[in-house]
Amino acid sequence: MSLQRVSGYKSFGGEQLQFTHDSAVLSCQMRFSIFLPSQTRHAKVPVLYWLSGLTCTDENFVQKAGAQQYAERHGVAIVAPDTSPRGEGVPDDAEGAYDFGLGAGFYVNATQEPWRTHYQMYDYIDKELPELIEASFPVDGNRVSIFGHSMGGHGALVLALRNSGRYRSASAFSPICSPLNCPWGAKALSGFLGSDKEAWKIYDASELVRSAKGESLPILVDQGTEDQFLVSQLKPELLLAAARDSNYPLDFRYQSGYDHSYFFIASFIGEHIAFHANALGA
Repeated sequence: MSLQRVSGYKSFGGEQLQFTHDSAVLSCQMRFSIFLPSQTRHAKVPVLYWLSGLTCTDENFVQKAGAQQYAERHGVAIVAPDTSPRGEGVPDDAEGAYDFGLGAGFYVNATQEPWRTHYQMYDYIDKELPELIEASFPVDGNRVSIFGHSMGGHGALVLALRNSGRYRSASAFSPICSPLNCPWGAKALSGFLGSDKEAWKIYDASELVRSAKGESLPILVDQGTEDQFLVSQLKPELLLAAARDSNYPLDFRYQSGYDHSYFFIASFIGEHIAFHANALGA
């Protein structure tokens, strides 16, 4: 899994870098971006993983969120992977739709053909990528948190809830809170996993919160009230109901007037990074 450097820029005293590598899990070449704060010149730092939404690559967050200044301030690294496998031979939606296939891996392990060979995004984020990052950069693999937006917010919550011993905290902007109960989720999960909805539940944050027993980790969610996908796709009321039912300590904030865009993310990214830095002891 040797790394090939694509680009690098100095930013707020740290470095914003981009790499490609061959992924055994996804059977293709993958790309990710990583911000390394200046503190990495002297010691290992905590690491945050950012998962992006539908149609995005690793570059959207890097270029639009304004996260680097806060990562430098708190001394944390941020890794932003791509949202799906890509390249020759990687299947896409037959009609080229934006909400399934390329750019829309949904952070699941596909079990159905023709997706199962390449679309193993859960294992990529959970295992392969962290192993590569920890072996290649000065980050502390014992101090890890995760956050994301929309489809990536779904992925971040699912990964954190299923691996609460690995992550110190999780947060999300406008997450898809219950893929079992929205059109985006139904299309993706039926395509990748088949028609048995029981198999979908391990990728549904609301279901995972409802069944959580005992152990919990700090979770922060921000949702704009003017989000164009709020009612039809995101379903935050289901996550809130699950948290109430299981007495899960969820910090959920409606933000008045904000939509689904990176203008929303950039407005609160500093608070999210501070939230994680506190949990990471940064």
